Amino acid sequence: MKNLPLPVFITTALASSFAVAYPNLLPPAREAIEWCDIWISHANETNLPRVLLIGDSIARDYYAEVEKRLAGKAFVARLATSRFAADPVLLREIDLVLTDEKFDVIHFNNGMHGWQHSEVEYQKALPKLIQTIRARAPKARLLWANTTPLRDGKAVTYDTKAEYSDERIAARNSLAAEIVAAQQIPIVDLNAAVRGHPELHSDNVHFNGQGSQILAAEISAAVEKLLPH
Repeated sequence: MKNLPLPVFITTALASSFAVAYPNLLPPAREAIEWCDIWISHANETNLPRVLLIGDSIARDYYAEVEKRLAGKAFVARLATSRFAADPVLLREIDLVLTDEKFDVIHFNNGMHGWQHSEVEYQKALPKLIQTIRARAPKARLLWANTTPLRDGKAVTYDTKAEYSDERIAARNSLAAEIVAAQQIPIVDLNAAVRGHPELHSDNVHFNGQGSQILAAEISAAVEKLLPH
């Protein structure tokens, strides 16, 4: 190997490492701010089943209501993150949580991020996400939630000038539905629960208290059906 300037060498090495670990995924495009919020309540208690919600800021918003609705039935934790399904950091975040914590039900959704990536990349990345969850939690029952609509449905500019719209959301939800159905993972149709109700939004993406309660009700009912008895 001929000598390369140090920055070029490092970039090449990282790209090669990524290609080996994730042969079917392209290197992820980063957002201006990346974040992760892990919250595990009742971590030292074992008398109830445990549930993990994997999602983004929308999941973080409805988490408290889901926990309230499942009180006395399950302990609910969350992994809320900005990472797109094709980002290996997301897989490491999931690995971090599932390595030391055991869950009976895992509810997950890729959510409203990664619009810099195409739907083809999304389709390729989702099976790897599911594989990671199952590898670390082989006994957990999985539950997929589709992505919620925008308040006005119009394409907007997002962070790095990647456009997103209800049309793209519908395309990704359709791709995800095929993938999870093939793996016999049930779906919570959060999109249908709030679609056509702009009054439930707090902005173009997120939901107000009433909207979050509606989403939480859908999730809680679906999770409860999968809890061990």
